[in-house]
Parts: sequence; C-alpha cells; structure tokens
Amino acid sequence: MGVTDTGEELAAADHTAVRVALWRALHVRADPPPHVLEDEIGLRLADPDDGWRERPDMDVDATRRTRASIVARARFVEDLVGEAAGRGVDQYVVLGAGLDTFAQRRPEIAAASGLRVFEVDRPGPQAWKRRRLMDLGLGVPEWLRLVPVDFEGDWWGRLVEAGLDPARPAVVASTGVTMYLTREAVAATFRLVAGLAPGSTLVTTFLRPLEDVEPEQRPQLEAAVAGARAAGTPFLSFFRPSEILALARESGFREARHVPAEELDRRYFEGRTDGVRPSRGEELMLARVTAASDGSRWP
Repeated sequence: MGVTDTGEELAAADHTAVRVALWRALHVRADPPPHVLEDEIGLRLADPDDGWRERPDMDVDATRRTRASIVARARFVEDLVGEAAGRGVDQYVVLGAGLDTFAQRRPEIAAASGLRVFEVDRPGPQAWKRRRLMDLGLGVPEWLRLVPVDFEGDWWGRLVEAGLDPARPAVVASTGVTMYLTREAVAATFRLVAGLAPGSTLVTTFLRPLEDVEPEQRPQLEAAVAGARAAGTPFLSFFRPSEILALARESGFREARHVPAEELDRRYFEGRTDGVRPSRGEELMLARVTAASDGSRWP
C-alpha cells in the first residue's frame, strides 16, 4: 500500500472486482462468438499472473452461467446508457465501479452526446485503478470523473461536488452491490436516486434467495456466500422480485420493473447451444423517475 501523487491512499483492487473483470475476459477467451460483451481491458487492469485461468473460480464449465450473467448485466446497462444518451441524458453514475471499463471501451458514446461518467468507489481501490489507467496509457479523460467516497459518509454530497447535477436527468447503475448492503442502506440509495430530475433511471442488480436459484447453480451461490463471509464482506440482503419492486416504489419511484434472466437470455443469448446463458441467481431491476403528469409506461 502507498500514496499517489494527489495524496490518495493506494490499495489493491477489490478481490470481487478482479474476479468480475476476469470472468468478462473469460467470456471472450473461452466462449465461442458471438460475444455478448468484448472486454479484455479489465484483464489488463487486473494484471493477474499467467496462471489466472487455473484459478478454481475461473473453471470454464462451473462458471459458465455465472459469467453469462456478468456479461449480460454489463451489456444491458451499456445498451441502456447508449439509448439514454441518444435522448439527451448526459450523466452516467456507476456506483461501486470496481474495474468497470465502459469509459475505455465506449468513448464514442461520450463523444457523441457529451456524456459525463462518474465512477464512485472507495478511495484505496479507486486510487489503484487510476494508477493502472495511467500505467497502461489509457489515462483519465476530462469527462470521466473518478469519485472516491466513504459509503458510510456523505457519498452523495461528494458526487455532487464532483459535478453531478441533480437537476438534470442521469442514469445510475449499481451492479453487484445490493447484496453487501442492509435493506435500509439499499432504500437510502434508492431515495437519493428517486430525487433526481424526471427522466433519470436507476438500474440495479439484486441477488435472489437461494431457494429461487436453479438447483444446479445453488452450489455456486453457496460458495459465493461462504467466500464473502470469510472475506469479511458478508452478503446482507437477498430480494425476491416483488420485494425489490416494492422497496423501489416505497422509496419514491413511480415506475419500476423486474428484468428477469429469461429476458436477458432472449436479448443476448438466443440460438446458443453451448449452455452459456444467465442464471436467475442475480437479476436486474429498472426504476424510472417520472413527473406526476407523465403517463408513459415501460415498453
């Protein structure tokens, strides 16, 4: 551990963020095309040792559906951001950004729409990521704001200080985060996003209870739960779709819908015969900020 030139604490990347980045790369290297998402920049950032594919959590067969879920959620969010940018939305917030590489892979969206991307994460891992971006020659463009926060403090205030304008619409993405939060903390985040300008959208993942998961996927989830507990970052919240939709509406969203694994399967994996398809262990919810006079509904 060290300190950057700006005084930020430099720590290692979060283990979960690295694992997600490696799964995204594994999709490109182990699964036949067409690929749902082509991302090996995260692999370059993580810079694992040469034997990374021999890791137990990189087993090609055992993680097939898990990595399908990972790339499907990323692709869904990126499609959503591209569509919103086409409508004039120019703010995109990534909560718990980890080794997200949207800004490095899709700069054309920012160039075409004036999009500003806010990556929100803990100071140590984010300082590490900044250093890796510089080391790789990728840099940090002006439209990419890396926002180091203490999630137990006034992280929303830090985000606004970094340039987020609550009076203008934004897309806020929170993937792979809610399971680490209490329901009260999840609701607090929902309320903050619901207070943004009409036209804003929240897209979030959530873990379903073990009994909701496909039987063949339950050992994977059980191992993830045990691993998170052993690492000192236990999973605190599981939701059924009706529960997280109710929480979103209680938190101020007038519009919310569940995006099941089956929908992602139809969008991105139709016609595949290799077993690469998402699991319902982790699914998505969309919530939209609408004005009281807006009678539109989700398509």
